[in-house]
Amino acid sequence: MQVETKMMGSQEVSSDRLITIPAGLFGFEEYTDYVLIDSEYEPLIWLQSLQEKSLAFLLIDPFIICKDYEADIDDKELLKIGLHDPADVWVLTIVTVPGDGKPVTANLQGPLVINKKNHQCLQAILSDGRWTTKHNILEALKRKEGK
Repeated sequence: MQVETKMMGSQEVSSDRLITIPAGLFGFEEYTDYVLIDSEYEPLIWLQSLQEKSLAFLLIDPFIICKDYEADIDDKELLKIGLHDPADVWVLTIVTVPGDGKPVTANLQGPLVINKKNHQCLQAILSDGRWTTKHNILEALKRKEGK
């Protein structure tokens, strides 16, 4: 299928990359239909709205930048997207790229949880104080390389 984007123009994507977020993302609740598009900057992925071409989010696998990352989410929440088996979970976090030269960060406190079987997704809010909304990605990668 063809998807119109603001940043990358028209993109051909397969239907297995479609994602539905029934409750929407926090602050963007009215947008529920998205597609995942690989970014030219690996390992980043675009979450592109199908309803508004100018709405897209950069995502990253939090385990790449934080090997001890844990997303403890209530089973009742996971059932909202039909998740029964942990093997069907794919966790991604939203990346913020400030325009003012501040650090590029990942929101580890509000991960996206995707059911790989039915492509349903939710945004969770973690209460674990270890995770912040502004986890410095470059610092984390430097620490990881230094070990």
